[in-house]
Amino acid sequence: MSEMEKDQLSIEVAKLYYLSSLGQQQIADKLKLSRPAISRLLSYAKEKGYVQIEIRDPYTDIDQLARDVKERYGLEDIIVTSSPSDDYETIKQFISEAAAVYLQNHVKQGDILGVSWGTTIYETSKHLLKQPIKGVTVVQLKGGISHSKVMTHAYETIDMFADAFNTIPMHLPLPVVFDNAQVKNQVEEDRHIRRIIEMGRQANIAVFTVGTVRDKALLFKLGYFSSDEKELLQKEAVGDICSRFFNEKGEIVHEEINNRTIGIELQELEQKEKAILVAGGKRKLKAIKGALTGKHANVLITDQYTAENLLRDD
Repeated sequence: MSEMEKDQLSIEVAKLYYLSSLGQQQIADKLKLSRPAISRLLSYAKEKGYVQIEIRDPYTDIDQLARDVKERYGLEDIIVTSSPSDDYETIKQFISEAAAVYLQNHVKQGDILGVSWGTTIYETSKHLLKQPIKGVTVVQLKGGISHSKVMTHAYETIDMFADAFNTIPMHLPLPVVFDNAQVKNQVEEDRHIRRIIEMGRQANIAVFTVGTVRDKALLFKLGYFSSDEKELLQKEAVGDICSRFFNEKGEIVHEEINNRTIGIELQELEQKEKAILVAGGKRKLKAIKGALTGKHANVLITDQYTAENLLRDD
């Protein structure tokens, strides 16, 4: 069966199931297919986007959710988007689209926009539309070179941000974590590097996400840390922002690693006009709570499931 034939068959099955209200066995009998085949075709239709299920819950008031989270964490602004499921990848798509719209509505001529990287920010960059403004500076907030073959999309991310705002990106062409603080300090003395870092400090808008300390966390895949350092970070930290690891109170952990990290400091983010945290999902909940408790963001873009969890005390 060709891909086109599979697409057409999955759509036919979806119509019979969702529009004609036939059961899977009835459809199987009608089309002379097995019941498991029908189930796979329905899943395929959802994966391809041919079927989109929307559940409207009258008991969930997203506007009230947003107000409650904003008040609890002392935020200046918040966007809570409605995700159709609490699956992490689905949430990431919805919050990254919301983040792109938010930036397009708030970045103006003369702004300096600091951009971090990570899969959420990369997805945000893909949703950005070309804006009819000029005079925006786009600067990378942390190093983006890794020691592994794992893709960070750091360059692509800032390039797409710069393209959307009609400017040339200011890359920070360095590893984000050095082997020792002395080398990192020497590199920062280079006038070109110092200029980029200083521009990041001057940025009035910063957009970033939080990383986790799971085994599969992106930073742990990039070859920056020894097994002992990874174990220590997993024990003491709940997540990171711009590769600065913090605990549940938002306080920096492991000063030695922090001193080897190049890019913007957490206290510098706190001084931004808009420090925009784009994050959601159960796996990132502790990191989001820590970031908000530490006041490292004043704008949050998240989903309704995460917003509800942020209001729980457990």
